[in-house]
Amino acid sequence: MEDAVEYKLIRSSRKTIGIEVTPEGVTVRAPYRTPVGEIDEFVISNREWIRKHTEKVRLRKEENIQRLSKEEIDELADRALKVIPERVKYYAPLVGVTYGRITIRNQRSRWGSCSAKGNLNFNCLLMLAPEGVIDAVVVHELCHRLEMNHSERFYENVYRVFPEYRKYDIWLRKYGGKLMRRMTG
Repeated sequence: MEDAVEYKLIRSSRKTIGIEVTPEGVTVRAPYRTPVGEIDEFVISNREWIRKHTEKVRLRKEENIQRLSKEEIDELADRALKVIPERVKYYAPLVGVTYGRITIRNQRSRWGSCSAKGNLNFNCLLMLAPEGVIDAVVVHELCHRLEMNHSERFYENVYRVFPEYRKYDIWLRKYGGKLMRRMTG
């Protein structure tokens, strides 16, 4: 059958069918009671998406990413502990907010986060990005002190404080994944 896509099926208490493409192959997660025929139809209807993401995964696997050593990550974290709090201190009054604790982490999927208590977390890999990217992430997280969402009002605040935000957000979307893949472990 030409339309068939080989996949591993994992059933769980989830409510919808989901597809994940990794270097190991295609995994489909489905609710316990979903008939196999319905799952197959879902996979076939998404075969173009699967093909596109399988190709992306293959290309990433072929990329020669230079992983960072534990020592290099520690050095980035030390630098971030000096640089980022200064940027937060500069931008917080411009945003018009206060903040709690600042933590530097070595994460694989986030550049920053803001807790409901106002604690800020930043990825040490930001030290490998242009200075404007660091400022964009700092302003983004500080603006969450005003709006804990990504609404139009949230972005109005971001652009009010940092008009060049879009330029650096685009840079992060384009090159950020490659930086994240340098994380060891």
